[in-house]
Amino acid sequence: MANDRRDGQQVQAILASAPEWSIRRLAGADWTSAVLALVAVLLVVGFFHPDFLSPGQLVNVAQNSVYAALIALGLVFLIPQNEIDLSVGGNYVLTGILAALMIRAGLNPSIAALLALLCAITVGLVNAFTSQVIGIPSLIGTLAMGWMLHGTALAFSKGTQVTGMPLSDPLFAILGGTKLAGVPASVILLVAAGVILAIVMRATPLGYRVRQIGSNPDAAAFSGIPIRRTKTIGYALAAFMAGLAGIVALTFFTTGDPQSGGGIELFAVAGVVIGGTPLAGGTASIFGAIVGTVLLTAVSVGLVYFQIPATWAQFATGAVILGAVSIDGLVQRQRRRASERM
Repeated sequence: MANDRRDGQQVQAILASAPEWSIRRLAGADWTSAVLALVAVLLVVGFFHPDFLSPGQLVNVAQNSVYAALIALGLVFLIPQNEIDLSVGGNYVLTGILAALMIRAGLNPSIAALLALLCAITVGLVNAFTSQVIGIPSLIGTLAMGWMLHGTALAFSKGTQVTGMPLSDPLFAILGGTKLAGVPASVILLVAAGVILAIVMRATPLGYRVRQIGSNPDAAAFSGIPIRRTKTIGYALAAFMAGLAGIVALTFFTTGDPQSGGGIELFAVAGVVIGGTPLAGGTASIFGAIVGTVLLTAVSVGLVYFQIPATWAQFATGAVILGAVSIDGLVQRQRRRASERM
């Protein structure tokens, strides 16, 4: 009997110290709703159109998600701080144009990409200055910056695509065309970036500060958290990820297109919010941001299978975003009420 009791106590101890990723914790994760919605979309579209679930098509969905997902990863470090950067779309386009122009002028593609990324980070620092020093609300300041960047891209490219890229160069050959076990290098880059930034968010002082500033700015300031510096890093990181997305797009499409990226900033913001990072700030989910953007891409691709007219496709995508965010808001409200009762 004593042994049985001791064994029972050991079992209870094991259950009490279950891994962090327990079923209960998974069910309460911020990104759970996005994962369930993604699975539902895949199953529904796949039921009516089995080709949608073919490995090639799923890889295509992942590939098309890369650009907005990379931008979303950067925004995860900004939105939880109650800030927003709507210039990431313009930064995405301009970075690709600048790199393409420098490459066409004879500069080494890798060096051109690095210089273009430095320009992208500079834009982020300017956004931080206008928001944190001048005091312009980030919504207005970055919206204006986005228009300026789009206009600059059009002016530099003279409104035409920048072609003549050296496709044999390692930057284009590897990042734009290499596959590992059938998975494009750009998707692998996205996964790697997600893992690194998830570690930064969960295991470094920066990630802690980002979440604390959004939860309670006054308490964060009282505790000595450098709010202005942390937000500046957030702006710079969001700009860098937007620029990286622009470079990845350039290597894949092999042209710099000043007309590309229309609405990608809102697509990325929607992916972040759907993935469990509320605009109210305080919480952040790297994994959820990726899932959210993949979900929106899957919906867009699924609409093609159902032969939804292009004139209604944007409406349908917007309806899905509104529905997903509304459901997530209701779930979050129920969780808050449950925690208050406890």
